[in-house]
Amino acid sequence: MYLPERVVTNGDLEAIKELDTSDEWIQQRSGIKARRYVSAGESGVDLAVHACKQAVKNAGLAMGDIDFIIYATLSPDYTFPGNGCFLQERLFGDRTIGAMDVRNQCSGFIYGLAAADSFIKTGLYNHILLVGTEVVSTGLDFTRNGRDVTVLFGDGAGAVVVGPAQEGHPGIMANALHAEGKYARDLWLESPASAQNPRISHEALDQGRHYPRMNGRVVFKHAVTRMVEVSREVLARAGRTIADVALFLPHQANIRINQMVASYLGIPEEKMVNTIEWTGNTTAATIPICMCEAIKQGKLKENDLVLLTAFGSGFTWASTLLSW
Repeated sequence: MYLPERVVTNGDLEAIKELDTSDEWIQQRSGIKARRYVSAGESGVDLAVHACKQAVKNAGLAMGDIDFIIYATLSPDYTFPGNGCFLQERLFGDRTIGAMDVRNQCSGFIYGLAAADSFIKTGLYNHILLVGTEVVSTGLDFTRNGRDVTVLFGDGAGAVVVGPAQEGHPGIMANALHAEGKYARDLWLESPASAQNPRISHEALDQGRHYPRMNGRVVFKHAVTRMVEVSREVLARAGRTIADVALFLPHQANIRINQMVASYLGIPEEKMVNTIEWTGNTTAATIPICMCEAIKQGKLKENDLVLLTAFGSGFTWASTLLSW
């Protein structure tokens, strides 16, 4: 994982008069105390490079062992091409390995993990570098109009290497991916958009349509419901129960959501890892960041049954059950 050096506390946001917020208000609603923002000139690919190099090293591999890239983000450095190609150039130079970008927002890492799992099981690739990276801070509305969204997000990157499981090891046991587009406009960034002509206008800017918007109550309700459902789905597919789960790593959008999901599933607090208190919501990067933190805390051990679950814009939601 990699987080930019710039720490932004709730107190820092409270000092922005136009935002009209407070440390108490933010913590009460989300559990967040601080998050990281990029510095001037720092990009999502910059963050990804740090995380990917560490992931490959931790896997005991070299860059030459990697034969495909999957890059999950909702905040690409440019409209096109995708960040995966820029990462390929930075890490692999003249090695023309494939790079695929995944646009499933907060569910993007698990969608990418399911794709990597399928590619490896079919023999198409051997070692896939999967990274989730976000730079959201440069596109937030730091006024009261954007407060509900702005206080939640942070920047960061998390990466893993996905490869063949050892003989007899179950590896990735089940994946489940879902979407429900009728709620897309309850959490979205409307402009600029190729669906509009012109893609960006003075009117859209004046109305703040280039900032993300969220129907918080709808998102909260659906996130809890769907994360519980999809967690049970992957357990059923693998023929396992909640009692078998050693560690639950949920997407980090709101500590209240995660607490409710764990409660409904019957997962005790000691079987969870939450990082949102000091990272905020780093969307596609939250789950791999949680993995790193779980290892650091000594909570993630070989052969542990691990449940990953996420919910995000789209609406999309997903879950993976794996043996570490």
